Amino acid sequence: MFYVYVLRSSETGRRYVGSCENVQDRLRQHNAAQSTATRHGVPWVLVHTESFSNRAEAVRKERYYKTGRGRDELDRLCL
Repeated sequence: MFYVYVLRSSETGRRYVGSCENVQDRLRQHNAAQSTATRHGVPWVLVHTESFSNRAEAVRKERYYKTGRGRDELDRLCL
């Protein structure tokens, strides 16, 4: 299984969208500041996940969430 996940920074309130195979391991990496994109927002909290049967579908949804319409949808989902 592949997942799209949404994190929220407890420090800045910023949101981050990503995809991976193991959400808990990936969250640990983000909170250990091992990701350049998220090192300034530690600690991160998982606010939403979706599962997909293959990587292509997960990446497609991740890209959608990074568009204007996708961000609007996330605003409704993750408030």
